[in-house]
Amino acid sequence: MKLWGGRFSENLNTLAARMNSSLGFDQRLAKMDIQGSKAWAKALAGAGIVNEEELAHLLQGLEKINGEFEESKFVYHESDEDIHTAVERRLKEIAGPVAGKLHTGRSRNDQVATDFRLWVLDAIPRLDELVKTLQWTLVERAEGDIGTILPGYTHMQQAQPVLLSHWWLWHFWMLQRDRDRLLDLAEETAVLPLGCGALAGSSFPIDRFALASELGFRRPFPNSLDAVSDRDFAAALLFWASLLGVHLSRLSEALILYSSREFAFIRLSDAFSTGSSLMPQKKNPDLLELTRAQSGKLIGLLAGLLAVLKGLPSAYDKDLQEDKLAVFEAVDRLTDSLPVMSGLLASLEVNQSRMREALDANMMATDLADYLVRKGIPFREAHEAVGRGVQKAEELRILLSEMPVEDWREIHPAFESDMVEEFSPEKSVEHRSAFGGTSPQAVLEQLALARQVLG
Repeated sequence: MKLWGGRFSENLNTLAARMNSSLGFDQRLAKMDIQGSKAWAKALAGAGIVNEEELAHLLQGLEKINGEFEESKFVYHESDEDIHTAVERRLKEIAGPVAGKLHTGRSRNDQVATDFRLWVLDAIPRLDELVKTLQWTLVERAEGDIGTILPGYTHMQQAQPVLLSHWWLWHFWMLQRDRDRLLDLAEETAVLPLGCGALAGSSFPIDRFALASELGFRRPFPNSLDAVSDRDFAAALLFWASLLGVHLSRLSEALILYSSREFAFIRLSDAFSTGSSLMPQKKNPDLLELTRAQSGKLIGLLAGLLAVLKGLPSAYDKDLQEDKLAVFEAVDRLTDSLPVMSGLLASLEVNQSRMREALDANMMATDLADYLVRKGIPFREAHEAVGRGVQKAEELRILLSEMPVEDWREIHPAFESDMVEEFSPEKSVEHRSAFGGTSPQAVLEQLALARQVLG
């Protein structure tokens, strides 16, 4: 059975048919195709196209097909071009000729656009829950590591001390922005194409607002051309996935470095590590490396879809068959990798003593400048004075904390013996108490806010 072909005198070439078929991947839309077809059957009844008895046959047949899909008993035929052909073919086998009425006023153009949107709307809460679970893991890590101080880096050079909890929550807020974008994506996706036909709209009195409500959409598309051609929501999902992938990659990169012998700040669980086929001593962060690599793949999927979309001149072009492959792959990748990241973070061990050893007294240079500021010295003058102190300590090949107070006083008379207290990492983080800072109190406030956000 074909949904087209009356004007053709010969069958489609076998290789061409294989290239044209999308059944290999759009089977995933089966549940959504049944859902949309049920709603369309009701809309046809509302428009007087099918009577109540015919509607009952259509709905019963569609429900039977849905059961076959759920029980993995649906049998595909070689002639099934796509999931829509398969469903309609099977409906005709069950319900008889009335099945031929179901496609009245409907095109595969608006049908597949609706199915695809329903699939994305179904995927969004599942993705959101996975990201939220990872956020909870970061919150629990932050609560457990509240007393640990980590060297903070800019330009991959030691900069200032920060609480490790503050570092974990940095990644929490990245993920929160991802979840906020996901809510926006749901709003964008929930616009109904069904009832727009191939491109020009329906010639039957279909109540598209009732149809939208029936399927859980916010509203119908106001323009039929836009309805069947729009794939902005698919591109938006791939952008969302790409940016989430970038965030996961940044976290992975840092953890890869921190788990190396040179840093040794963390130790990954054996359950989330692999070994070498040659070197018995190796413990490799392969899962983090795969997560880092996945980011590039997700970006590629987005770029690929944008390249497909950029040259489409018509309301609908067959190029759009490629949209689902990219979205399905992106969602599958994240569905697999997000739980792995949650498990990896929950099980890793933190080496507090190694982090402490890595805290260089020079990291408190800004605290020395702030010390002078609290004595009334303008910051630029204080900054220059400490800079001269850094230069002298480098010449002497000693740390800032090892330079005698007398030498500091020669640089600036405002330095006094109590300046040595500024070399304490604990005091350094304690100073950063403004909202969003790394002091213990500020981080506790941040933790409370994070828990409030998660609900």
